[in-house]
Amino acid sequence: MITIYTTPSCASCRKAKKWFEEYNIDYQEVNLFNTKLTKADIIRILDKTENGFDDIISTRSKIISEKKIDINNMKMHELLDFIIENPSILRRPIIIDDKRLQVGYNDEEIRSFLPRKIRQELMCEGSPCKKDNNQCNYLEALKEAIKINI
Repeated sequence: MITIYTTPSCASCRKAKKWFEEYNIDYQEVNLFNTKLTKADIIRILDKTENGFDDIISTRSKIISEKKIDINNMKMHELLDFIIENPSILRRPIIIDDKRLQVGYNDEEIRSFLPRKIRQELMCEGSPCKKDNNQCNYLEALKEAIKINI
């Protein structure tokens, strides 16, 4: 199941939710201001990052800049506790499932959450690589897309 960590006033969060709704993809929304994160939640997110906390924390957040918090000198358990108490420092939305993580909204990257069948159908849309029975040959459509640099 896809989980989207959001906040109410976040425009990128609204875009992400709208995108999932347009493709009829089920998701679970977790409002970071109404639901307290657990250490397990944060560790699950961190497990899918490339750069750990750097990928999920907004160093421009008001709390960090006003209080001059040096997150680089915090121990892991301190940083986990700090995030739990100050979820507004997280970049949003955070979209996660068993295999993927996306932090922030990106039109291209969010497509990785499309089920394979829908991705194949989208790739074949408008493709000249259809067989006689009007079925798309996904591999041929992919090769064609690569040739014309889509």
